[in-house]
Amino acid sequence: MKTDFKFSNLCGTVYRKGNLVFTPDGNSILSPVGNRVTLFDLVNNKTETLPFENKRDIRRLALSPNGSLLLSVDELGQTQLVNFRKRTVLHYFNFKDKVRDIQFSPDGKYFVVGLGRNVEIWRSPGFTREFAPFELHRRLAGHHDDITHISWSHDSRFFLTSAKDMTTKIFSVDPIEDFVPTTLSGHRSSVVGAWFAKDMRAIYTVSDDGAVCVRRFRPRGIEENLVFGEFPREESGKRTPTVWFTEHRYYTMLSARVQSASFNPGTSLLVLGFASGVFGIWEMPEFNKIHSLSISRKKINTVAINPTGEWLAFGSAKLGQLLVWEWKSETYVLKQQGHFYDMACIAYSGDGQYVATGGDDAKLKVWNALTGYCFITFSEHTSAVTAVHFTKGSQVVLSASLDGTVRAYDLVRYRNFRIFTSPTPVQFNSLAVDPSGEIVCAGCQDTFEIYMWSMQTGKLLDVLSGHEGPISGLVFRPDGLSLASSSWDKTVRVWDVFDRSKIVERLEHNNEVLALAYRPDGKELCASTLDGQIHFWDVLKAAPTGSIEGRRDIAGGRKVQDKRTAANNSSGKSFNSLCYSADGTAVLGGGNSKYVCLYDRRSGILLRKFQVSKNQSLDGVQEKLNSKFMTEAGPADLIDSDGIDSESEKHADRSLPGVRSGDKSNRLLKPEVRTRAVKFSPTGRQWAAASTEGLLIYSLDDTLLFDPYELDEDVTPDTIRDLSRKGDHLRALVNAFRLNEKYVIREVYEAVPPLDVVLLTKDFPEAYLERLLKFIGGIMESSQLLEYHLRWVSGLLSNHGTFVKTRSVALQPVLRMLQRGILRLHQDIGSVCDKNYYSLNYLLVQGKRVGEAEKEESGDVTMNDVFSGFDDDVEVGDGSDDGMDVDDAAA
Repeated sequence: MKTDFKFSNLCGTVYRKGNLVFTPDGNSILSPVGNRVTLFDLVNNKTETLPFENKRDIRRLALSPNGSLLLSVDELGQTQLVNFRKRTVLHYFNFKDKVRDIQFSPDGKYFVVGLGRNVEIWRSPGFTREFAPFELHRRLAGHHDDITHISWSHDSRFFLTSAKDMTTKIFSVDPIEDFVPTTLSGHRSSVVGAWFAKDMRAIYTVSDDGAVCVRRFRPRGIEENLVFGEFPREESGKRTPTVWFTEHRYYTMLSARVQSASFNPGTSLLVLGFASGVFGIWEMPEFNKIHSLSISRKKINTVAINPTGEWLAFGSAKLGQLLVWEWKSETYVLKQQGHFYDMACIAYSGDGQYVATGGDDAKLKVWNALTGYCFITFSEHTSAVTAVHFTKGSQVVLSASLDGTVRAYDLVRYRNFRIFTSPTPVQFNSLAVDPSGEIVCAGCQDTFEIYMWSMQTGKLLDVLSGHEGPISGLVFRPDGLSLASSSWDKTVRVWDVFDRSKIVERLEHNNEVLALAYRPDGKELCASTLDGQIHFWDVLKAAPTGSIEGRRDIAGGRKVQDKRTAANNSSGKSFNSLCYSADGTAVLGGGNSKYVCLYDRRSGILLRKFQVSKNQSLDGVQEKLNSKFMTEAGPADLIDSDGIDSESEKHADRSLPGVRSGDKSNRLLKPEVRTRAVKFSPTGRQWAAASTEGLLIYSLDDTLLFDPYELDEDVTPDTIRDLSRKGDHLRALVNAFRLNEKYVIREVYEAVPPLDVVLLTKDFPEAYLERLLKFIGGIMESSQLLEYHLRWVSGLLSNHGTFVKTRSVALQPVLRMLQRGILRLHQDIGSVCDKNYYSLNYLLVQGKRVGEAEKEESGDVTMNDVFSGFDDDVEVGDGSDDGMDVDDAAA
C-alpha cells in the first residue's frame, strides 16, 4: 500500500476570521480558514485549500493587483509572502505587532501596513527568493488610537487611513511639495472605512454609528470642487490654500452598529454590513439606497466587492458563514456554512464521491469530495449527531443523535423519509447498517442496549442486551452475517442478528473499548482501548492475533493548563476512531491529539504520523510552552488584551473618559486540537479526518512519483514510442507500465486504434490489469474520450472476469474508482442531453407555430389546419424519412 498521502483540501470550514479578498478577475475569492487560506472558484464550483500554514489564525489577507503575490498575516503579525500562482511560500517576515489592515497599491509597487496607531509603507517584493525582500519605504504616525482601515487612490500617490480616534488621515507615498498629511474629523464614533471617489473629487467616510460623510476638495472660500492631487497655484507661484469640506452627512437609519464596509469606485457602490446580520447597498454620492437584506443571524464581520461590482461577498465569523450575493439579480452565487460546533463523525459514500459529516450543532451535512462544496444540510435533529452511515447504493444516509432518534435521509429527493425511535427515551451514540441496507442498528449510552429496526417498515425488530456499559461502537461484518459491538465494559461482543439461538461471542479486553472496525474481507476485527492499544482478533476463531502499543505514537502537544511536559503526559492518550485501508493492509487511528497514525497491519510498524494542524491558536499544538507568557493572571494567550477577538469591547464600562478596551477579567477560549473520527475512502486514494479545524482530506501525491516496475535497461521512453509507432501497441503499453511514467502511459494508451482495443484486452497480461484499470479511472473524469475509455473497461472486465472475481477484495478500490468516474460522467452527459432535448423540442414547436402564423397571414389556411390547432398533442416532424426526431437530435 502506498503511504505518500499529503494534505489536499479542507472542507467543513469556509470562514473563520479576517477579511475576504477577490482575485483580480473577480471569479474567485480567498477566505481565511484558521491558519490556512481556501480559494473558492465561483465559476467552476470548486474549492482549493492552499498548501501552506501560518503559525496562528490569519487576520488579514492582501493580494497584489496582478494576482501574483499574496500576503497572509496572522494574529501576532507574522507574515508569509506567497507566490499565489505557484502556491509556494517565498519568504517569512514578522511585523512584531498586530496588523490592523494591509493593502497593496493599485500599481503593485508598494503595500501599506497599519500597525497599532502607526502606518508603514513597504516596497513590494519580487517573485524570486531573496535574502531580505521586504524593504521599508516610510514610517508615518499621527493617529491617537488603533487603525481600522486603509485604502489607496487610483494613481497610487495617496492613501487614506481610518482609526478608532474618529478621524481619517490623508498620507502621500512620497513627500510632495506644499502637501502635509491632512486630518478629516467630524464623526462621533470610530471610523470603519474611507475611500476616494473615482474622479478624486470626493472622499466618503463611514463610522460604526451609521454616519456617512461626503467630503469635497475646494479652494478656501470658493465653492468649486477640485481634483485632489492637482494642487492649483496663484499667479505669483504660491500654492492656492485648499480645504476639505463636508458637503453632506447621511445616516443609515438602522439601529445596529456598522461592522464592515466596502466601496467600489467603478460603480460608486457603498456596501455596509451591520451587527444585526443585515447588509445594505447605497449609490454614492447621492446616498440612494438600492436595497438591504438580512442574510445572517449574527454580525457581518467582513464585506468585499469584486472588481466589476456585480458580486458581494460577506463573512460571519460567529456562524462560520461565507455568502456571495449578486445584487442585480438578487440571487446567491455561493452560500456555504460549516458546523457551528465541532464535527463529530464522518462517512464516505460507496463510490467515494460524497462525504457526510455530523456535528454537535445537530446538523448533518453532505459534501462533494471532489469540489469541496456542501450541497445539502439536514437539520431535523434536536441534539448532537453522533454517527452517520451511507447505505450500499449511496442514495440514503442515516444519522444517530443524542435526541433519541435515528433518521434516514433520501439523497435523491432530499427529505427525511424514515425516523427510528425506541420505546423509552435513550441517547444513541453509535450506528451500523448491514450491507443490504435492510437492517439498522444503533447503540445507546444510557441503557447499554442495541436497538435493531427494519429499514422498509421502520418497526423495531429486536433489542440486544448484555453489555454492562455504554456502547462505544457498532459495525456489521462486510458479508452481513454478524454484528460487532464495543462497550466501556471492556468487551467486544459478536452477535448473530439473524439467528439469536447462537451464543454471543465475548472478546475480553483489559481496558474500556473505545472503537472497533472490520477488515474489508471480514476475517479480522480490530479494537482500540483506553490504554492506547489496538488489539486484533481472528473473527472465526475468536482469538487474538496481535496488538499495537500506540500510546506513545499518538501522544504529543502540551496544553496551556498542563502541569507536565508533553513527553511525560501520555496518560489518557488513546484512539477513539479506527479504520482499515481499502485493501486491509493498514490501520488508521485518531484520537484526542494533534496526530493521526497509520500502521502496517502485519508488522505493527508505524508507517506515517500525520499532524492535522500546526495552528498555535489551538490548545495542545506546541510541544513546549514559553514561561515568559505566563503571568499572574494566567497564560497571556487567554487574556483578551484589546477586545478584538471577543464581545468584551461591546460590554466595556464607558462611564469614564478614555475607557475603550475590553474587560481585563475576560478570558479567551482556545479550542483543543483533536481528531474525533477518521475514515478511508472506498477507493483507497484518500482519507478524511474530522478535526477541530474542520474536515481534512488527505490524498495520494502522484505528481512527482517515479515507481518503476520490473524495469530493464531497454525500457526507455524512446523505445516505447518506437514500438507504438510500429504498431506493437501491446508491448508498448506493457513497457510503459514497467517504466511507470504517467505521461508516457497516456501517450501510448491514447495511440491505440479504437478498433484494436478489443484484441488488446484479450492478450493483456493480468499482472498489469490493476494498474491499467487504476490509470483509466484516474484520467476518466478529465478526459473527453468517453467511448474510448468505456471500450477498454468493458473489454478488460469481459475478458478477465474470472481474475477480477477471484481478486475482488484487492481490486475493490480500483473498481469503485471506475464506478465513481462513470457515474459522474453519466450525470453530466445526462443533464446535457436533457437540456438539449427540451431546447430542440422548444425550437421545433416554435418553428411549427411560426409556419402556422405565416399561413394565416398569407390566407392559405385550410380546414385541416384549423382543426389541427385544437389538438393538444403536438407532433414533431411529418412522419417522412427525412424528418428529424427529437430523441435523435438530442443524441
